[in-house]
Amino acid sequence: MSFSGDVKAELCRPKLSRKCCAQAEACGVLLYCNRFSPQEVRIVTESPAFAQRLSPLFYKAFGLSFDEKGDPDAPGKRIFTVTNPQKLAQLWDTCAFDPTGPAHHINFGLLEEKHCQLSFLRGAFLAGGSVTDPQKGYHLELATSHFRVSRELTALLLDLGYTPKETTRKANYITYFKQSEAIEELLTAIGAPVSAMELMNAKAEKLLRNGVNRRVNCEAANVDKTVDAAMEQRRAIQALRQAGVLEDLSPKLQEAAALREAHPELSLAQLAPLCQPPVTKSSLSHRLRKLIQLSQSLDQEP
Repeated sequence: MSFSGDVKAELCRPKLSRKCCAQAEACGVLLYCNRFSPQEVRIVTESPAFAQRLSPLFYKAFGLSFDEKGDPDAPGKRIFTVTNPQKLAQLWDTCAFDPTGPAHHINFGLLEEKHCQLSFLRGAFLAGGSVTDPQKGYHLELATSHFRVSRELTALLLDLGYTPKETTRKANYITYFKQSEAIEELLTAIGAPVSAMELMNAKAEKLLRNGVNRRVNCEAANVDKTVDAAMEQRRAIQALRQAGVLEDLSPKLQEAAALREAHPELSLAQLAPLCQPPVTKSSLSHRLRKLIQLSQSLDQEP
């Protein structure tokens, strides 16, 4: 099952309690389902949990049953429809929609309490929502074919303290979130705290993995720098030896040359304590730079 499927399954676990919340949730389903018109209600879902919740939800909210309903235990898509004119009229009347009007609206009269507002959002997500697997990215969206509903949903979310974004995709109007914190908060608010926690854990794992990768890359870069520097220093020492001048250098420079040739894999921090007496990293670095400068001066001699 996908992450969206897991979220919808979690949202469907709580039992239906208040009738007002059932009506708000059912209205969210209607405005975000496949079709809601004066002639037909058509809800299509691949979620077994949502399919099992639909019939008791609509009975609790409106006291009616579907004219056709898919088997919740059947694989694939399940289709629920209402075509009876009396039932459709009841749906429009309860949700305060005007079947002769030009557009659908959210009935804010049903959403005066915050628990009803969150129930509406739960229904909207169950019917027209999706959320990306947090292992792949952060994206939650609600899609409806009704323009005014999409704009009014944005206003509702803003009132609840969220800052959604809007776009269009084909014939649908999309309200979406890209921020992981907002997605976590919204999932928790509408009844999916376990899924929100899974998202938080995935984000923490990503941050940890990225941190480890950065440290590994940094250490690898430092190793490359150490190797390059050591090779340059050894070339300089070999040039000085071939020129017959290495033995004429000061004891400190000869000691630095001997240690570098004996331990080409060590960094300056590891090599400095081997001097007799031990010296600082900067002191050893100065001696090795002096060797390089001396070797370069050999090339400049006529």
